[in-house]
Amino acid sequence: MGGPEDRFPDRLERERATIEAMVRIYCAGVHAGPGALCVPCGELLVYAEQRLRKCPFQEDKPPCADCPIHCYQPRLREQVKQVMRYAGPRMMLRHPVYALRHWLDSFKETPPQKMTRRR
Repeated sequence: MGGPEDRFPDRLERERATIEAMVRIYCAGVHAGPGALCVPCGELLVYAEQRLRKCPFQEDKPPCADCPIHCYQPRLREQVKQVMRYAGPRMMLRHPVYALRHWLDSFKETPPQKMTRRR
């Protein structure tokens, strides 16, 4: 990570840290064991971070499951669902603060869809 343009706003940084924790739990339990991420899980994490950077809601971002915009490619969306199904129940033990904040975010009202033009 380099300069300030690489940083996420607070809400998105929390989402980024949560998905990273979930991918690490999943990869350690299903693929590689503790330590570094395997290549597919590393690629999934990079993709998730790219999607967060491009999220039109930014700080008002709802949890992905409640979002009116499905920005993940179908194959990767299924992969993230698998990760969340596996890691979600384990988050309360390993990362209770992330799990609690993610759960609380699910009660926020989904903002109206913002229309953005891509250049």
